[in-house]
Amino acid sequence: MVWFYNSITMTDKCETLQRTLVLLKPDAIQRGLIGEIIQRFEKVGLKIVGLKMVWPTKETAMGHYTEDLAQRRGERVRELMVEMLSSGPIVAMVLEGVEAVELVRKMVGSTEPKSAAPGTIRGDYSHVSFKHADSKEVGIYNLIHASGEVEEAGPEIKVWFNDDELHDFDPKYCDYTIV
Repeated sequence: MVWFYNSITMTDKCETLQRTLVLLKPDAIQRGLIGEIIQRFEKVGLKIVGLKMVWPTKETAMGHYTEDLAQRRGERVRELMVEMLSSGPIVAMVLEGVEAVELVRKMVGSTEPKSAAPGTIRGDYSHVSFKHADSKEVGIYNLIHASGEVEEAGPEIKVWFNDDELHDFDPKYCDYTIV
């Protein structure tokens, strides 16, 4: 077994164990989907190591939606996403598991809900398109954010969580899901 220190896991772990950030956005909260979405992650065997409800400030939202979003989709889209994320409470959580970043992205589905496959969170609970959101000049309501790459997870986690808010523990179900 390979052991190492990693800013994503913040502990010595096997290199395939990762931590990833998930945000349930204001639309997921307003629609009462918190429990259903969290249950999906628990059922697949991911461990919740950090969980809280917060109402993001614009500064925190800008720390999350960094300049790379403006470069990819334009500064106006970034502004709309910051406005959307700071419009109400969100649930922030850190999940841990085997190759968690890729697994969570697969479960969440395509960023554009209309393109998300059935069976994914966005595919089952959302259908909005980028075109529609752009025509209404609003950030896209796609329910959830999940770190896109292993390298993004650590910095994203640090936007939302302090080290003392992340917990290392071993629930019994991990005997069967994180061998």
